[in-house]
Amino acid sequence: MERAGRPGSDGEHLLQQRLGTADRADRFYDEQVLDHLNVRMREFIGRQEMFFLATADRRGECDSTFRAGPPGFLRVLDGRTLAYPEYRGNGVLASLGNIEENPHVGILMVDFFRDRIGLHVNGRARVVEDDEMRARHPGLPVDPVPGRRAVVWVEVAVEEAYIHCAKHIPHLQKVPVRGRGRAGDGPRTDRPREPERGRAWGTDDVKRKGGDFFGAAAEAREGRRTPPAEPPAAPPPRVSAAPAPVPRPPAAPGPELPEPARPEEWLEEAERVLADARRRAAQKGPQPFSGWFR
Repeated sequence: MERAGRPGSDGEHLLQQRLGTADRADRFYDEQVLDHLNVRMREFIGRQEMFFLATADRRGECDSTFRAGPPGFLRVLDGRTLAYPEYRGNGVLASLGNIEENPHVGILMVDFFRDRIGLHVNGRARVVEDDEMRARHPGLPVDPVPGRRAVVWVEVAVEEAYIHCAKHIPHLQKVPVRGRGRAGDGPRTDRPREPERGRAWGTDDVKRKGGDFFGAAAEAREGRRTPPAEPPAAPPPRVSAAPAPVPRPPAAPGPELPEPARPEEWLEEAERVLADARRRAAQKGPQPFSGWFR
């Protein structure tokens, strides 16, 4: 039965009914799904250095991507609004292009290091020029790292905010980056380096961006693409076994034929018939000729 005001899509509601999880889902909706960011959510967002972003174009073709920055780069403007800067990238602008066609976005933040918990924020986004954003929010800081200067901003009006439970989130730890010490510091050490020295924000250096890790550029240079895997061959049609021949019914018995006579018996019978004919003729006497066709 449809209930007005329930979060979620029609599809998930239908599946809840089919799979018998509607009561469990209603408890989650009632207890965990907010239409705003509460205080603890805002504090959590302010500590995050990365998030995952889902967008789709007007046809529903989806894209997912990863965004990273210094803690707090995903900014809470108020209890119902988030904003984050778009840094210089590969120039494709897939996420921004999708937002221009379809404003619905999904953001997932996961804290792998401290709280081992996640936060979903779904809402409607729009692309805002840097000058406009700073005019409306003059307190926005100017990042000193050149590669982290905002090209544009994405502003998100929050519609849903809810927890991502901890049970499947791995616990990760940040490790020191091996680096060469400064002059006079001695040999290489495992002391942590400053993040800005270890990351190439906004660079076009192919190697620092990961190089041709998956070999796509090499294939493009060769003027070919790896063909898609051939679909498995269709199984041969099943040939039904030929039906067993139907046995013919036994033939009806015909009339019994006499056994063929032996030659001596036949001759004996013929002589008997001739003798009998002579005897009858002698008894009648001679007869006048009356034609061949009596």
